[in-house]
Amino acid sequence: MSSDTERPDAELLASLQRAGLLRDPTQARFVRLTGGVSSDIWQVTEQGRSICVKRALSRLKVAAEWMAPVERNRYEVAWFREAGRVLPQAVPQILHEDDEAMLCAMTFLDPAEHLLWKHELRDGRVRIEDARAVGSVLGRIHAGTADRPDLAAVFPRADIFQAIRLEPYLEATATRHPDLHAQLFALSRRTAAIRRVLIHGDVSPKNILIGPHGPVMLDAECACLGDPAFDLAFCLNHLLLKCLWHPPATDALLASFAALAQAYLAEVDWEPPAELEGRAASLLPGLLLARVDGKSPVEYLQAEADRNRVRRVARALLFNPPQRLAQVAACWQQELAR
Repeated sequence: MSSDTERPDAELLASLQRAGLLRDPTQARFVRLTGGVSSDIWQVTEQGRSICVKRALSRLKVAAEWMAPVERNRYEVAWFREAGRVLPQAVPQILHEDDEAMLCAMTFLDPAEHLLWKHELRDGRVRIEDARAVGSVLGRIHAGTADRPDLAAVFPRADIFQAIRLEPYLEATATRHPDLHAQLFALSRRTAAIRRVLIHGDVSPKNILIGPHGPVMLDAECACLGDPAFDLAFCLNHLLLKCLWHPPATDALLASFAALAQAYLAEVDWEPPAELEGRAASLLPGLLLARVDGKSPVEYLQAEADRNRVRRVARALLFNPPQRLAQVAACWQQELAR
């Protein structure tokens, strides 16, 4: 989504000019792109050419106080480059990086040809082949970065992922559910301890475009070496929650859940797929609960009755952790049939 608004600040404009990406700011058109909470994002158009410019914010745009290091911009750029070496068509091309201003510029992808997956799901255009393609792309990126010692030097930090994923999702949720404190913190600690592949950290339909050559991943601000089960569970979580957003699409969403998981697990060659699936299945209820009672609740679940449905399923599964993703989907389907 976009809206015309004020111009970017002088530091951003100067950075683009130094990079040769902007000649005359007075002749360019600037459109602030909306939809995210963690960055200032602009479409910059000059002489018919558009680019996307993204700058990390230190305080995220949510109701709860949520601070995050702006250095995450550095690791987002590195993720795009590494993922691009595995699957060039699955990421935008980085055109410029400014490590002092903590911003980057990348190719702007025409929304007429690159459909935002979140909007497609919201409007009931649920295509199982899209989910299957997302699962395959994610699995291939993980496989291409698994067990690579060279990436430890490029992605040395774990504190950013802790600050913008584990604490605001799993650990903050424990304050609302003190009887689940042990379970939620155990999931957080287990996830933090595994640094096996290069994870995106925010594999969500709002960050995935369905393009003419397949899915394109955006917004890798949470990128780090981590547990691949987090990326898988994080994405599957959205397919479950969107059953409440667009109930007529429930069957297609659940079929997409199964297709994405199957396509992803077919790419897993760095560890036994069943072990990874077990971690994803036990993590998924924690992420479900986090999206209603953590620091970043999904905006489309406004009815308390819907939030309570999420709580019932998530709490039951946290007390009795599943080992297979199909178990989570089955429990969710039973709740929706009530």
